[in-house]
Amino acid sequence: MMETFYTLLDIPMQATVDEIEAAYQRQRARYSPERVAELGDDFRQVAEARSAELERAHAVLTDPTRRQAYDVSLGNRPPTSVQTAQRSGLSRREVLMALGGAVLGLLVIAVVWVVSGRQAATTLPPAAEVNRPAIDFTLPTIDGKPLRLSDYRGNVVLVNFWYTNCAPCREETPALQAAYAQLNGQGLQIIGVNVRDNERNGADGDQDIRKFMADHGVTYPIVLDAGSKVNRDYQVYVLPTSAMIDRAGNIRYLLFSAVTTSEVEALFKKLQQETSAQR
Repeated sequence: MMETFYTLLDIPMQATVDEIEAAYQRQRARYSPERVAELGDDFRQVAEARSAELERAHAVLTDPTRRQAYDVSLGNRPPTSVQTAQRSGLSRREVLMALGGAVLGLLVIAVVWVVSGRQAATTLPPAAEVNRPAIDFTLPTIDGKPLRLSDYRGNVVLVNFWYTNCAPCREETPALQAAYAQLNGQGLQIIGVNVRDNERNGADGDQDIRKFMADHGVTYPIVLDAGSKVNRDYQVYVLPTSAMIDRAGNIRYLLFSAVTTSEVEALFKKLQQETSAQR
């Protein structure tokens, strides 16, 4: 699902100004400097980027004119000036003038939307940019076979930390699977690292993981981090967390929220382009 200012604030498109304000304050508190101060520089960078997005959402949605234009760009069009004019009993000429003004206004909005959309398409998603070696690990898959991260050297690898009862993990899994199906042939590998300590003990927990994989059609490998050693090595503070690793085995991007297919694709292509430029 495409993220909008409404989904960012977790409110319906019909939300009142008071509801927008309350949601903004609630979301802003999640990324306050005081709250993230002890979570490390990587998370702090993401929190700052997210806070900037929240500020933009708040500025647009609390301004009636800007909100109306934004709603039009999303396809949630309010009544046009023509409809208002007809209800007011205006003359045919006045209605036609209103129509011309409305069309011109929509064209301007459409041009701005297309231009901004093209600019956004070249912009990377909010992620912490880092450049450090990815710590190697060997973990068992759900079927008990060992999987070693360094065996994937030469590919772009997305390592995703998750567990079955994590709502944003459930939200992003279809997007990860779609990205894997679309880009695996081009060199993208995805490894799902289940934080096993967050699951039920024993066979019940394994059954939950298998059901999760089946329900979401997961075909990329899932490994079990019993004891959370890899979780600690990668300094995972929130779930889900994803690390994008380049072909040389270095972590280049960290994402601390549910990702979309387009976000994965954008980061993958960025790392692919860097590799091609170095040849």
